[in-house]
Amino acid sequence: MPARQGGAHQEQLMRIESVHLKNFKAFRNVELKDIPPFLVIVGANGTGKSTLFDAFGFLHDCIKGNVRQALDKRGRFPEVLSRGCTKEDSILIELKYRMEIASVERLVTYSLEIGEREGSPVVLREVLRYKRGRYGSPLHFLDFTEGEGYAITNEEDFNQPDEKLEREVQNVAPHTIAIKGLGQFERFKAANALLLLIENWHVSDFHISAARGRKDAAGETEHLSVSGDNLPLVARHLHEEHGQVFRKVLETMAQRIPGIKSVEPRLMDDGYLTLRFQDGSFQTPFLDRHVSDGTIKMFAYLILLHDPKPHPLLCVEEPENQLYPELMMELAEEFRGYANRGGQVFVTTHSPDFLNALALEEVCWLTKQEGHAQIHRAMDNQQIAVYVREGDKLGYLWKQGFFDGAHPQ
Repeated sequence: MPARQGGAHQEQLMRIESVHLKNFKAFRNVELKDIPPFLVIVGANGTGKSTLFDAFGFLHDCIKGNVRQALDKRGRFPEVLSRGCTKEDSILIELKYRMEIASVERLVTYSLEIGEREGSPVVLREVLRYKRGRYGSPLHFLDFTEGEGYAITNEEDFNQPDEKLEREVQNVAPHTIAIKGLGQFERFKAANALLLLIENWHVSDFHISAARGRKDAAGETEHLSVSGDNLPLVARHLHEEHGQVFRKVLETMAQRIPGIKSVEPRLMDDGYLTLRFQDGSFQTPFLDRHVSDGTIKMFAYLILLHDPKPHPLLCVEEPENQLYPELMMELAEEFRGYANRGGQVFVTTHSPDFLNALALEEVCWLTKQEGHAQIHRAMDNQQIAVYVREGDKLGYLWKQGFFDGAHPQ
């Protein structure tokens, strides 16, 4: 298969506007609408915060491999299917996002339905659709059922009526999503753009232990990996290719972490790369294994959030862990800044200090009802909205129990 060409679509800004999950783990049937660039989710343990992120991770894994592999990673189809469902039920993940097509911003819907046939996972239906004009129903530009379907090749020829559009019939493996293959060809515009979007999602699974220590100098250098295991490589890339950005990271580190004067990505004599931290009180720099977990984590977040090319979607769980509470407001502002530069951000937190830095429309919370997750928006709660308008902070309101059902029972 020829190499994919992203063209102008690669740099295109696309924001997810809504997510609909049906029979996906804890989410029996939930839709999150009007999603802002920066959204923070709170809730008691077990209410589904990680599961919400895993829906994005699942789509990403389907692109990296196939549906079978993505399900196997999560215990296979019966373990991903919501409790109480039967084997005839299916999983639905549907995204609505805005993107520019033919110089007009349009609302695009991508729907993926997965079931099981004789013990094997199958893509029951996969549809990519949007309206060509102001009126009428959305047109299906990609439509596949159990591996057979079509994609429209001249979708941007808006002078042609719907019936004149060119439909290219294709077959794909029943456990493979069609946008993975067809999206590699630029003639399938919407599929190509969506593939680029999902490929570049970052659902963080950061581990401090993975970020420490000597690293092979060869590897991914432009973006921090999901686990953070290439932190020295990305730091060196910023230092060498984006000096002004790296200096900003160091200035912020000096403000946030007492004593830290600088951080140097150093190529050692044995060819491995490591991080050396300079404490202003000592003449000799420390290797990263001698600094605190919080110092490593703050440096990693700053490297991630100052990425010159933000991920279209960034998901981070509980960034407050190992960090001093008074740093939360500044960190929240940096997440917001990342979103404003083009990378939509989802964060889960248990920190009232983090919540205190947020606007009403930036917060939702999860509850469990009869074993299934429900989503509530802070801006839809009249009582919370009134208190915020009067000057109260969301973190304090959360601690005081105004987020109904958000605390352990």
